[in-house]
Amino acid sequence: MTSATDFLQAPLPASEERAVAGPQRFINRELSWLAFNWRVLEEAENPRVPLLERLRFLSISATNLDEFFTVRVAGLRELAQAGNTTPAADGLSPAEQLKLIGVDARALMDRQQKAYRALLDEMGEAGIHMLDRADLTDADRAHLEDVFLTQVFPILTPMAIDPAHPFPFIPNTGFSLALQLERRADRRKLRALLPIPQQTDRFVRLPAPEGQARFLPLEELLLLHLDRLFPGYAELGHCAFRVLRDSDLEVEDEAEDLVREFEVALKRRRRGEVVRLKISTGAPPQLRHLIMEELHATEEEVIEIEGVIGVSDLKELVLDERPDLLWPSFTPRVPERVQDHDGDMFAAIRQKDMLLHHPYETFDMVIRFLNQAAADPDVLAIKQTLYRTSKQSPIVDALCEAAEAGKSVTALVELKARFDEAANIRQSRKLERAGAHVVYGFMSYKTHAKISSVVRREGRNLVTYTHYGTGNYHPITARIYTDLSFFTCDAALGRDATRVFNYVSGYAQPERLENLAISPINMKSFLIEMIGREAQAARDGRPAAVWAKMNSLIESDVIDALYAASEAGVRIDLVVRGICGLRPGVAGLSSNIRVKSIVGRFLEHSRIVCFGNGNTLPSPTARVFISSADWMGRNLNRRIETLVECTNPTVKAQIVDQIMAANMADTAQSWQLAPDGQWHRPMPGPDEAFSCHRFFMENPSLSGRGSAAATGEMPRLAHRRKG
Repeated sequence: MTSATDFLQAPLPASEERAVAGPQRFINRELSWLAFNWRVLEEAENPRVPLLERLRFLSISATNLDEFFTVRVAGLRELAQAGNTTPAADGLSPAEQLKLIGVDARALMDRQQKAYRALLDEMGEAGIHMLDRADLTDADRAHLEDVFLTQVFPILTPMAIDPAHPFPFIPNTGFSLALQLERRADRRKLRALLPIPQQTDRFVRLPAPEGQARFLPLEELLLLHLDRLFPGYAELGHCAFRVLRDSDLEVEDEAEDLVREFEVALKRRRRGEVVRLKISTGAPPQLRHLIMEELHATEEEVIEIEGVIGVSDLKELVLDERPDLLWPSFTPRVPERVQDHDGDMFAAIRQKDMLLHHPYETFDMVIRFLNQAAADPDVLAIKQTLYRTSKQSPIVDALCEAAEAGKSVTALVELKARFDEAANIRQSRKLERAGAHVVYGFMSYKTHAKISSVVRREGRNLVTYTHYGTGNYHPITARIYTDLSFFTCDAALGRDATRVFNYVSGYAQPERLENLAISPINMKSFLIEMIGREAQAARDGRPAAVWAKMNSLIESDVIDALYAASEAGVRIDLVVRGICGLRPGVAGLSSNIRVKSIVGRFLEHSRIVCFGNGNTLPSPTARVFISSADWMGRNLNRRIETLVECTNPTVKAQIVDQIMAANMADTAQSWQLAPDGQWHRPMPGPDEAFSCHRFFMENPSLSGRGSAAATGEMPRLAHRRKG
């Protein structure tokens, strides 16, 4: 099988070759992120993806872009306005980056509208129709009259704009209609605003024949009933607009009450400065000027949209009732070994270490692990990190139950988890009411590690059962994110977990760790050391290889270590879902490095690194690690993160021979990074396309096998790299 990482090297022009030792050896972080979102958007145009899943990808691309503006662009904008000219690693100043971002982002938004129009045509052919006011029948209008009066009118607040009625505050992501009106009685003009509540659906469903679906945008419903909102007035003109505000939080370093400080900061986020104003094309000039003036938006911050404003809202149109237009249904597996032990997680883990691959194996096993701990009279203590979790979290419920049962429960809640701060504050208060010890960690570091530790009395001994994860304790995202859950009762890994908890709760920096590296103490130096060992092996004439998988790669010291290893002869294959600051395949710099990105049905989220350790990969003697950290400056220098070595042979084989080999072999949903920073997507024929997602859905994992499959041959993939 030909691996998708076997692609041709495209040499840089001579002028670029001379610059490989300087800033140009790096790809700009922000432009690389935009390139990732282009890949997401192209899934909305991929005919191999079911129709409504393409609509979902379109919505995701818009949500991603909104967050990019409210966080990354907002930060660059502040730097540029302050006159900061400090270049990024690639040599671009904040102002230069903003200019390039503006061009690329506008092209991306134009492409989103083009994709939407194409999807609308296909949806119409499939019986899903988007209407406007001109398409409505008398029966439709009668139905909508009832919908408006009973479901929409009570929550609307129409606002006149005049000296007695100042322009209202529009929150981040707020969507509004601006109106020019004329009173019929005396032709007196009125400018008005109609904020559209975020608590209501953006699209109103209309009656339709069986098998059909018909929708009307909410703004069309409002325009249809302006006479109910502004009796006696006629409409002269209108436009729609949407606001994006600076959403980065600032928290005082010496805050005495961290929870209260974050509550104040969340209110400030809603009122942050406008970073983007999206407004419908053809807006009346007076209204356009008024909106810009009141929101203090410059021309550079205004984006005119010809089409739908708020593309992220299109996720409402992904209809569960149309399975023919969605991915085929998939039910995550329960590991055979857990079934062999009648659901007893502790017994399954005692048998040997176990690695679960989500979402292919159900995240319910993580919940079961904690529920069992909460109910088990022999469990004395539970310690848990919480970075992101669901609104009604079964993890938090289990911890509360354990605390109420008198067990010692410690929860490390990260208040700085972006856009989940409010939810985490609510969860922390719930835990405190139940009697758990709630710790918020460091002011200067985010606690991003994913650890759960259960101490159980077994005979005269205390045994620590530990879960290390690559993803959050979030049962909803675990259905679509690919992540790893590693369960062990290895005493050394249990002690290491306790040391991490003590470090965060009591600032007790561990003097030594047995099987773990952590940020910000030693993970970065350990990774560079391991990469260096592979480089030395290559210089000594021995096989040397690195396989790594992550979401983002931009840490410059680590990239330089990879460059040095490449030129020493180490074969390096990287699977980087999103941002990549490394240039692969450059002669004299990275000739032995290949980079691919996988974008498909599931969001690649697991972090893995494998070192050849004197052999090529795959190899049973490889050193294999899973991690909570991407290779970014924030993860390696300013967060609490874990890098866990997996030594159990079956777990290692699962990671190397199954997970990583399948990722390397994927051709159906893979992109390849060229030396110039451009991503290219080979489109193999149906008989040549190999999908790692399909492979994982169809084949159980090695370490979760039970006695029923003990004699069966498990599928493994051999990866062979050309060149």
